[in-house]
Amino acid sequence: MSFKPEVVADSSGKFYGNALAFATYDEALANARDLANRWMLVTDYRATESSEPVSHTYVNGVLNGL
Repeated sequence: MSFKPEVVADSSGKFYGNALAFATYDEALANARDLANRWMLVTDYRATESSEPVSHTYVNGVLNGL
């Protein structure tokens, strides 16, 4: 199990993710929050559970691939 960051970045209200998968909910949420702070059109963000294998870490604001 892993957690994926997702954001809403258009008027559809639909959440979209990317290829990142984290070991913890907190890592995924922090990464989604960071993305929301950098992209001007993001209106919401969240972290969701996933069956994808963990592919990255996000510690102290630093993204690292495994």
